[in-house]
Amino acid sequence: MRFEGKSIQFILPPIRDSHLDQLQLVQLLLTFFGKMAPLKLMVLLFAFAIAGFNAEPIQVFILMGQSNMLGEGSRTPSTTNGTLDYAVMTEHKYPYLWDSTTGNWTVRNDVRNVFIMGSGNASFGSSKLENNEWMTAGPSNKRSTIGPELGIGYTMGDYMASIRVNGTMILKGCIGDRALGWDLLPPGSPSFDYTDPKNSSLVYTYAGYHQSPARWIKGTKPVPIGWEAGEQYDGDTNRMATILANLSTYYPGATEYEVAGFFWWQGDRDSRDMALSEHYEINLVKLIKTLRAQFNAPNAKFVTASLGQTVKGDTDGGGLILDAMLNVDGRSGKYPEFKGNVAAVYSHPYSMGGSSGAHYDNNAETYMNVGQAMGEAMVTLLKGDQ
Repeated sequence: MRFEGKSIQFILPPIRDSHLDQLQLVQLLLTFFGKMAPLKLMVLLFAFAIAGFNAEPIQVFILMGQSNMLGEGSRTPSTTNGTLDYAVMTEHKYPYLWDSTTGNWTVRNDVRNVFIMGSGNASFGSSKLENNEWMTAGPSNKRSTIGPELGIGYTMGDYMASIRVNGTMILKGCIGDRALGWDLLPPGSPSFDYTDPKNSSLVYTYAGYHQSPARWIKGTKPVPIGWEAGEQYDGDTNRMATILANLSTYYPGATEYEVAGFFWWQGDRDSRDMALSEHYEINLVKLIKTLRAQFNAPNAKFVTASLGQTVKGDTDGGGLILDAMLNVDGRSGKYPEFKGNVAAVYSHPYSMGGSSGAHYDNNAETYMNVGQAMGEAMVTLLKGDQ
């Protein structure tokens, strides 16, 4: 940390605790500077007060997926069971969202909610900034539906406050109807062959990163379409990188950030193609490693959640995707490098009914429950580092 003035310049090591009390401050000053002139000491204390001890970078959690990560849980009306208003005001669930003393929605002034949505690799300017406000279910949040971000955001905010982290950003970039094995395919993913289970003589080649179309009969010349593998991945990550490059526009007063974790809720589109379902685990491992490298976050935690309608033991596409997620969970032991830093949430117990393709019948409680569970899984991973 550097403070400069006309007659003084002090350089301090990073301060790990943003809530230093007066005694700690005095000890810090004495340790690094010894005795100093009263005027210089006053200037330094004033500089600390202005800075708010905001030496720590804000912690960023990136959310990706398809339509259910985007969010299709209804917020209103308050008279309809399944909406957020009904759950909070009538059933008194998720009490942290509502301040009963003031009769207003709570606002987390330490958690920023940012959501950018664009199709494919569309430019940032032609994309839509859906959210850019402090985390709340109140009127400053203009979306008529919710995703898991409220459950995630409040859970992460509570944990970060408990360890005295200055600020948190929930940064979401996604759009509906996208497959990990096609639209969201990570850079460097190779093509692969798949034999039709009903016709062993029919073999398809599925596109690798930046190939087109999605598949073609092996041995034939692929005819590109107006879309290529990984196009949505490119767009989502580029748009979120633009937000982080202009940090103070989206988190007022912030100058530095650290990507601390990734949340991934996706799989419906892949579940409808057995080739993509069978290849999902390979693609998911690639996704985890690529996101960490791209966002310069080698130690960032990763939490994924399964499709809510899928139960353990299912053998359809959704079952294969659930198996893939449970396999990458660090507790499975299949990928030793993921131990303590990757977790999978089995979403079925948290679903209030419906299916991923039907957006869980727009039941807001499903989105809140899954969001809370994903946030709690992330907290468990982060506590492992404490």
